[in-house]
Amino acid sequence: MGISPSPDPVAVQQSQLLLEYLITRVRQGFYPFDEFMQDVLYKPGIGYYSSHSTKLGSDGDFITAPETSPFFGRLIADLMLPFAKNGQGILELGAGTGQLALEILQELETKDALPRYYNILEVSANLRNRQQALLFSKLPHLAKRIHWLDHLPETFEGFIFGNEVLDALPCSLVRWEADGVYEVGVDLVNDSKLCFHERPLPKSTLLQEALKLREKYGLGQNGSYLSEINLAACSLTKTLASRLVYGALLFIDYGFGEKEYYHCERNQGTLMCHYAHQSHPDPFMYPGLQDITAHVNFSAIYDAAIHEGLLLSGYTTQAHFLINLGILNLLSNQSPASPEGIRVTQGVHKLLSPTEMGELFKAIAFTTEGVSLNGFNQGDLSRLL
Repeated sequence: MGISPSPDPVAVQQSQLLLEYLITRVRQGFYPFDEFMQDVLYKPGIGYYSSHSTKLGSDGDFITAPETSPFFGRLIADLMLPFAKNGQGILELGAGTGQLALEILQELETKDALPRYYNILEVSANLRNRQQALLFSKLPHLAKRIHWLDHLPETFEGFIFGNEVLDALPCSLVRWEADGVYEVGVDLVNDSKLCFHERPLPKSTLLQEALKLREKYGLGQNGSYLSEINLAACSLTKTLASRLVYGALLFIDYGFGEKEYYHCERNQGTLMCHYAHQSHPDPFMYPGLQDITAHVNFSAIYDAAIHEGLLLSGYTTQAHFLINLGILNLLSNQSPASPEGIRVTQGVHKLLSPTEMGELFKAIAFTTEGVSLNGFNQGDLSRLL
């Protein structure tokens, strides 16, 4: 399979450096896919999110909601108003280009409701630099309120959110067969080309989860079944939930409830790669130059948050979530015939359309006792968790 356009020579050199590291790692022993995904995405200096290449936006490999429409950030800001007015903070996980943070802070400032602080947890040094350049140039007077964290705070009061964060966390690949459960890893062909390799899944938390799913959905009993289990996403959710003393936790991402995720017809999983706005299933193509993601199992996220004492505020499609928050009211204030009105309308269509982001993307939110959150009064899908 080829991808177009071909990477430039500098990018190819970067990819080759990462490939050499990956080959060295393979030779050291079994290389689980989640460790491979961690390396190709986050290896300092040469991993996908750690290099200096453009990843997000029209010149990158994919576009997220904040780059699609400014209304997205304005509506998320409205959710934060009660927390900001109470003098609490905001924590954004994986801030991408920084565009969402910019729009949220601008909206809160116009409503005289700036948060006490706006924290960003960003693992990519390159993206952190890009975020700082944008926010400090556009909002220099708010520089003292914006902080980049190297680790999660021990306790937090306020609003925590992540837009397209969970799908980028390294996941394990598991194959269920009639004769057992296998972990998928990475090996070499002809000592130079990456390929998949499997072993019987050893006793571990991953095996326990795989056996639980096998019992619930009969995975592998009617033919080979390949899919993902993302323990890292559950671990992050548990940590956030346990440290949230008062406030709300919101995730927006693409995915399904567990029953749909492990449907008998989805027997090749959801793993997908993104390069130059093209999607394909080969994670070994140009290591470090493409994004690798998997859909989110929102039932697992629900279980993790509830286990730590949070309450489900709601679970629905992105389309219902944004409509509930009033995106159509914002759109009605635009002049539909003007160039700007056409551009804004196209952006909103992409956010809401079932064939674009509207149905596949979901919003799930949790709160501590006594906190309420808008956005879920219509289109509730919690029965699917």
